Amino acid sequence: MKKPLTLADVQKFENMEFLAKQLVEGFITGLHQSPYHGFSVEFSEHRLYNSGESTRHIDWKVFARTDKLFVKRYEEETNLRCHILLDVSPSMYYPTENNGKLTFSILCAGALATLLRKQRDAIGLVTFSDKIELQTPVRSTASHLHTLLLLLQKQLEQQPTAKDTNVSEVVHQIAQQIQKRSLVIIFSDMLSKLDDSEAIFSALQHLKHQKHEVLIFHVMDKKTEEEFSFAERPYIFVDSETGQELKLQPSQVRDHYRNAVESYKKELSLKCGQYKIDFVPVDISEPFDRVLYSYLIKRAKVR
Repeated sequence: MKKPLTLADVQKFENMEFLAKQLVEGFITGLHQSPYHGFSVEFSEHRLYNSGESTRHIDWKVFARTDKLFVKRYEEETNLRCHILLDVSPSMYYPTENNGKLTFSILCAGALATLLRKQRDAIGLVTFSDKIELQTPVRSTASHLHTLLLLLQKQLEQQPTAKDTNVSEVVHQIAQQIQKRSLVIIFSDMLSKLDDSEAIFSALQHLKHQKHEVLIFHVMDKKTEEEFSFAERPYIFVDSETGQELKLQPSQVRDHYRNAVESYKKELSLKCGQYKIDFVPVDISEPFDRVLYSYLIKRAKVR
């Protein structure tokens, strides 16, 4: 099986359109060679033939290969509206040597947009920090996909600016704006103000109240942000959004830090479970496949 692409593998590439295509093609190849091969129907834009319906749209070439009857699926049958929300606040540029979380999320967003277009679905992109930075229309054309990938490429090249994260306010705005039932995919580390967790939960509940399906990719660098795995020596830790500095040795705060992070993740996961929101923890050191698998599973539920 082809080795899945990881963040380290793609650092040397610069063309977002090429990267997104490579990720999708590698992923689809992997699906055909893995226990997840059942998802392959998603990419051929077919559905199983139902006994008694017209045989007009049966794909006989597929029947010759598989000995199964599939019907060609047309745009009105497949169209899904998807809004991709991308957190571009300063904390997403960590680890700073390669803008890790943001780079990972941008590549995943590009791959998902490419998958959506491949399935004739409509895609919109929102980038946000303390407010909505950029928002595109939701369209399914090839030219629109090209525009989205160029915007993602541009975002890759931008430097962080001193801003807070305001996930709750942005999600409330999006929930108010989206008129038609949609799939909302959020890429974020969800690192907002300490007292903002209830506001975040309220905003997520707002999305579900509006009948939207929601998929959250909680993007983290597990080794340092969750396990706090630093060598035992003095460090100056800097808050990327406030600039506040703390000089200490990791062992002084490691246990307390781990407990706080674990508690927040559990609370977030629990609330998402209550609201029937798919919550997917993502470690940026792992291959991109988990994000793409989770999207396929969610898309299947939305139909």
